[in-house]
Amino acid sequence: MITVPLDLTTYRSAATSHAQSLGLFEQVLGHEPVSAPGSGLIYAVWVKRITPIPARSGLDSVSVRLELNGRVFMPADTEPQDDVDVAVTGAVDRLMNAYCGDFELGGSVANVDLLGMHGAALSADFGYARFDGALSRVATLVIPLILNDVWTEAA
Repeated sequence: MITVPLDLTTYRSAATSHAQSLGLFEQVLGHEPVSAPGSGLIYAVWVKRITPIPARSGLDSVSVRLELNGRVFMPADTEPQDDVDVAVTGAVDRLMNAYCGDFELGGSVANVDLLGMHGAALSADFGYARFDGALSRVATLVIPLILNDVWTEAA
């Protein structure tokens, strides 16, 4: 069995390119920010978890689920403050629609696990994050990617 190595650069690039194509974000990052990300809407993508998928694996190869976190940030004190949730929720809606519309991320993955067949479904949780004293309204997406035949199983 020929396996395909887990190529994070390809998968992360596919996930961030959707965000860039929407034209909503001041910045799109391929890492989790460690300091305040800036003004306006910001989007960042990074790895959350990698797990084997028993139901999709065979006797000689292992398929995996690669979960990416995607996070939308916006300074919580943006005026008018009533529009902050509207902007963050609107960005999440557009991102989730883009991931649903490109189910295979341009052919780089078997599929986005939209409905959670092998774990948590495509989803978003909302909250706040504090960086250097600055408070941001955030929405954290779980972007579950299914990858076939990534690891070789030894006999």
